[in-house]
Amino acid sequence: MTRFSTVKSFLALVLLTASIVAPAAAQVQPDNPFPRVVFVTSAGDITVELNREAAPLTVENFFRYVKKAQYNGTIFHRLVPDFVLQGGGYDADFQAKPTFETIVNESGNGLLNTYGTIAMARERKPHTATRQFFFNLNENTSLDPDSGDWGYTVFGRVVDGLDVLEQLAKIESLPYDKETGWRDVPAEPPVLKRIEVVPAN
Repeated sequence: MTRFSTVKSFLALVLLTASIVAPAAAQVQPDNPFPRVVFVTSAGDITVELNREAAPLTVENFFRYVKKAQYNGTIFHRLVPDFVLQGGGYDADFQAKPTFETIVNESGNGLLNTYGTIAMARERKPHTATRQFFFNLNENTSLDPDSGDWGYTVFGRVVDGLDVLEQLAKIESLPYDKETGWRDVPAEPPVLKRIEVVPAN
């Protein structure tokens, strides 16, 4: 397969995914390129401005879960100090929440994994993100695309509540949790009570 045909196939996949994802989230401020949401956590509120221009598929996918209240009552299950705070995928009993289909990786959109940004978590393969996200707690250049390798898709940034994010980042993290068998689990996982969409101006 030639490079040109590979690019054509990838673009076709992007368009197909857009046709699947966009209608489900069409009611969430479709004309607002930078909608805002509030993460209501057990430690306080964090306001995030999403970037629909740079990461349209990712933002629409995120809104699918928000509209169905699928993030309500989930926990931040992974905390790596000075690196990331990850959540959105498990309830307080560490049970996995249901997911929609995986989405196309948009990490080449020009948004970088800088401090205070939000990005999609995924498996090793690039197009495996579903519902989990993470906040960058540092300038994580290792998570950006590099020399043709896929990175982690940034789709927004914290615009209010960085102090709350910093408070969450200071929670004790267990290098290894015997109960779950996971690494980097907060000793007392903070709760994401809900995500609220901020009314457009």
